[in-house]
Amino acid sequence: MPRSALPLLTLLLAMPVAAAWAQQADELVPQAENVRTEFAQVMRVEPVYETLRATSMVERCEASTPVQAEEVRTGFSRVIGAVRSALTPDPKVEEVAPSAGGECRMVPVDREFRRPIAYDVDYIHKGVKYRARLPYDPGNRLRVRVSVTPIVSQAP
Repeated sequence: MPRSALPLLTLLLAMPVAAAWAQQADELVPQAENVRTEFAQVMRVEPVYETLRATSMVERCEASTPVQAEEVRTGFSRVIGAVRSALTPDPKVEEVAPSAGGECRMVPVDREFRRPIAYDVDYIHKGVKYRARLPYDPGNRLRVRVSVTPIVSQAP
């Protein structure tokens, strides 16, 4: 290899290293975080509910009652009958056990359940009010993470 090619070869090998070095100078080195935990005072906790609806089939048995023949009413007795039926409650259907010989049928029954899925928490830390949604009820105190990191501005 001739001696005049050696400086040229060194220059060609040094160019990628210089470009990487210049690029690295533009990037900021991330600062280490100063982290500690403290306690905040809980002011209010409000549960957030999920409503579940379910329909199940239940067997209902009713006592078989003979059908009463409707009387033919006219005049004054018709008015009294209307007033009496308006003032008296509807006859209740008596439920009986299936073995008692009543009429049994399957009836849909709707049920609604509410369960807490989260808690909206209002708390104060160092005089500043905050709000968070947590998966649990924190009680009177809430453990918080406090992080302090300096803001590093780029040099002009």
